[in-house]
Amino acid sequence: MYTHQKERNIEAKCYEFEHVEQVLEAIRNNFSKYYDEFIKSEAGNAVTADDVKKIAGNLGVKNVKTSNKVNHKEKFINIIKECISNFERDREKYVAIFDEESLEEYEDDPQYFKSTVLKNECPIIHSTIHNKRAKELDKYRYEFNVSDPNELLRVVSNLHNFAEEYYHKIYDQESYDQINNYEDLGYGILDTDDYTVYGVIGGGIKTHMLYKVYPAVFPNRSRDAIWALWYLTDKNTFGCKQDSEFLMIDINKFITQQNYFYPYELFAYYAHQIFQMLKEKADLNDVYLDPEYRYVFVDSFLGYVAQKHDEEISFLKQQIRDGGFGYA
Repeated sequence: MYTHQKERNIEAKCYEFEHVEQVLEAIRNNFSKYYDEFIKSEAGNAVTADDVKKIAGNLGVKNVKTSNKVNHKEKFINIIKECISNFERDREKYVAIFDEESLEEYEDDPQYFKSTVLKNECPIIHSTIHNKRAKELDKYRYEFNVSDPNELLRVVSNLHNFAEEYYHKIYDQESYDQINNYEDLGYGILDTDDYTVYGVIGGGIKTHMLYKVYPAVFPNRSRDAIWALWYLTDKNTFGCKQDSEFLMIDINKFITQQNYFYPYELFAYYAHQIFQMLKEKADLNDVYLDPEYRYVFVDSFLGYVAQKHDEEISFLKQQIRDGGFGYA
């Protein structure tokens, strides 16, 4: 039977400079391949010349003429407009939750904060709780129901305080992109108990909340993003005994899920470096990437990478339901 430790993150070697550089080298080697497809398809939202040929072939039509010319600048700008528009749709709901005065007022009624603000007004928590079709989320619903309202409020307040301090006093737009060591980003504290309600506000949800309020400095450590790193590194284990650091694997090597314990400080550094790769391409095409939306662009790119492998990911996740490998 598949088991895992609740505290499992990754092997110690994954924090070593040499290992981090190996991971980055693999990402750099694969970046252009995905970037080209990302631009041509406008992040998967446009029909490409290859798509036209494939559809025509399925219909028995031969010798279809298509243009191989791609206006990178135009398509890049379209991607930027689309991903910012999508990002902004529910952003204000997260900003409202992170309002300092409101958080102070909730101290008089933590239960209201839990049962109304988080459960009904926080989009990511609301959608997780109310997704009845995904049976694997039953555990989350249970954990949320039994969670301590005071602890939930304390952790969200801690996240707010850290984000405010980081963005307004630590973050420097001019020097941020020059950082070349994950420790210098200063995100390690977010992986500690003061910023976590185990089973309820873990790595995925808390970083999504931070990302929606401060996309300039906090990347979204989503499920798709972790899967994307697996593909961007060619599924390389880099010598890790536990196989891929980005996935949780059972003892017989059956992949069950992305590693939802993956440390934020490492993920954020890889996201930070991927932005530099995107920015380099943007500069070459005379396209401006607003640093206030830095990680919105990264999230769009990583989401596209995962989307490209959607069928395989769905198959691997199916092992949970058909193979009996749970989250015990």
